[in-house]
Amino acid sequence: MIELLTANTPNGKKISIMLEEIGYDYKVTFIDIGNDDQFKPEFKKISPFSKIPVIKDAKNNQTIFESGAILIYLGEQSGKYYNEKDRTEINQWLMAQMGYVGPMLGQHHQFHHYNPGKSEFGEQRYFKISKRIYEELDTRLEQSKFLAGENYTIADIATFPWIARHEWHDIGLKKYKNLSRWYSEIASRPAVIKGFDLMKNGEEVPKI
Repeated sequence: MIELLTANTPNGKKISIMLEEIGYDYKVTFIDIGNDDQFKPEFKKISPFSKIPVIKDAKNNQTIFESGAILIYLGEQSGKYYNEKDRTEINQWLMAQMGYVGPMLGQHHQFHHYNPGKSEFGEQRYFKISKRIYEELDTRLEQSKFLAGENYTIADIATFPWIARHEWHDIGLKKYKNLSRWYSEIASRPAVIKGFDLMKNGEEVPKI
């Protein structure tokens, strides 16, 4: 049994989607980041930077923090979506999500969605970067069915929940043919639909 300590965010949804994809039994422990639960000493012991998600794997007596590391761990343990032949390519696209796509779209959320009107510079900067991310992903997906090649991998699982907030971005996902094709294909997967509804409250994957 895996315990997933998380909040209902793109980084949190990565792991619930992966757990559904690999068919592992898991339970969700909600961390209320709006109430600063992530800064409590007991959580900080297992997440040094006070970030969600974290998993506890009782079977292997392992606790893992950082969503990318968790995806790698689950991929290695299950033998799914992280095949050895494509591992270098998968790692590159996973790290691109961790270091670029997620953080930059996250800043766009802060300035454009949560705090509009507080910083014209911030809004313009992160809108431009986010638009460029859409363009770059679209270019990649013109050349490749999925981000790391012809197979669906943890790189796609990591990136998808961030693009699923496309309504917040006001960039227009439907203008990007290849990114839209990729998004629609992943959005229709039963495990993605189930894992996206992390809080089990009927949340649906946003449509294009």
